[in-house]
Amino acid sequence: MFNDSEYIRETEATRVRVLSEALPYIQQFAGRIVVVKYGGAAMKDSSLKDQVIRDIVFLSCVGLRPVVVHGGGPEINSWLDKLGIEPQFKHGLRVTDAATMDVVEMVLVGRVNKELVSLISRAGGSAVGLCGKDGNLIKARPEGREGIGFVGEVTSMDVRLLESLLNNGYIPVVSSVAADEMGQAYNVNADTVAGELAAALGAEKLILLTDTAGILKDYKDPSTLIYKLDIQEARQLITNGVVSGGMIPKVNCCVRSLAQGVKAAHIIDGRIPHALLLEIFTNTGIGSMIVASEFMS
Repeated sequence: MFNDSEYIRETEATRVRVLSEALPYIQQFAGRIVVVKYGGAAMKDSSLKDQVIRDIVFLSCVGLRPVVVHGGGPEINSWLDKLGIEPQFKHGLRVTDAATMDVVEMVLVGRVNKELVSLISRAGGSAVGLCGKDGNLIKARPEGREGIGFVGEVTSMDVRLLESLLNNGYIPVVSSVAADEMGQAYNVNADTVAGELAAALGAEKLILLTDTAGILKDYKDPSTLIYKLDIQEARQLITNGVVSGGMIPKVNCCVRSLAQGVKAAHIIDGRIPHALLLEIFTNTGIGSMIVASEFMS
């Protein structure tokens, strides 16, 4: 049995060994952009939130250039309830009438975004909070389906402001509110925003933090996790019904970003402590990595 001093030495030795093993990955990805879609339990659980924030700051400190994109569905629902507005969903999308859009913008831009900026600052990082309206970052138009109100889809990105912030050592934190040419605000899916930003920035990686282990051959069995697949395999899994429900838009988002030049897209379980670091700085990772076919080897 270890005494206290032996335990401390072993713990410190493990910490140093882990850092040493991460060195090749740190060198490989230094200076590269990593877009992280932050959501799910990792946003709701305070202990997980602190770990994710620290991991994002760690990425920045070792030379990667993280960009954070977030939603905030649970907090939106909470404020709608406080204001006596019943949340409604259609086609899997939040019905966003004018009153709901006001709440969405208030919560995502004014509360969630600034909280994340504050947490990053407290963890030793330098962050700037933005939404799609800032610097004409994200232009949007109506999604197109009837009865869903101001739900938007991305029409264009202007990432010059983000590039300036990244080049000056800041971590951009982007909420998924965009606007059209007339300034009308739209509620845009945060996964979609993350994927389009990753493509526009030429990101090395797009990482979606979710409440699932990743892509499973059998959704009831976590041991069937698929660690690596290419675009064609991902599309086939959707066709075969292996990927279904809410995982379909996430996989499609990854595929679209890869088709536009992103090197790798990851779907990982944000409920696992330090999921980001485990995915980026270990050989197998902890989730599913989708790549273009030419990068499979």
